[in-house]
Amino acid sequence: MLLLPSAGMLDAVTHPHRTRRRLNSTALACAAVALCLVSAGCAEYRDGDSMARDAATAEAKSLNESLGHRSRARDAEYIAATEILEEANGSASDVRREPLAWSGRTTGGQQATIDVRFVATVEEDSGNTFGDLGNSAGQATRCYRYLLELYRYTSFEEIDCPSVATPPVPTAAPIPTLPDDARDRLTAALRTATPDTLANRVRAAFPEKHVIVDTVTHENALVTAVGVPAERDCLLLVRTPDGAIESPGYDRIWLEPGEIGCRTGLYVSPPR
Repeated sequence: MLLLPSAGMLDAVTHPHRTRRRLNSTALACAAVALCLVSAGCAEYRDGDSMARDAATAEAKSLNESLGHRSRARDAEYIAATEILEEANGSASDVRREPLAWSGRTTGGQQATIDVRFVATVEEDSGNTFGDLGNSAGQATRCYRYLLELYRYTSFEEIDCPSVATPPVPTAAPIPTLPDDARDRLTAALRTATPDTLANRVRAAFPEKHVIVDTVTHENALVTAVGVPAERDCLLLVRTPDGAIESPGYDRIWLEPGEIGCRTGLYVSPPR
């Protein structure tokens, strides 16, 4: 089989000077591209404002995910203070969260509403790293409204940012719980109680209105349950016929809404 020389091969043989010029031009072009990539002046900067808008949007979505499913009754201000403001203060992100307004409560058929402003800042980057185009400085402000309901996932939507120069600071009121010395109080009440005085002694030991009290005498044992149902907070103690104070175990799922709750039934008639 006869192989014929290509046009490029013939050109290289008949015009070697032309081929050298072509190769030199190609080399110079490649060098120019490489120099452009590592030179900040040649690189086309990314738009910092656009990057900031994307960062603010991403932070808003991240907050919606962290607020997530609501399983406790809470005031909107409490959520704003503990899950938005405090989390933002501990974040290393370049996006600042600012709660602007809040109302309502996640309980029953109510809804909590929280408006949040996100201020994103992007610093200028000259793109000195090979392949990094760099970016201009930029800033963006976006606002979102979060809707929270009990036993539902949080939803959010973008809103127009109000002209609030200095937003108010939410504060978190203490959540009602059993007192720290609840076990000592209940133990003392049980030691001196009789079946007839049990209910009064336990209630006297827990005068707090948010604490529920349930007592019963069962097979010569004094059974007591005190707790804060909304917080699934419960203390169950039993004084046995021989005078010992015991703390029976139980599945905490029984404290959930629709179950027994913090009642003496946790001991007397537990679910099977």
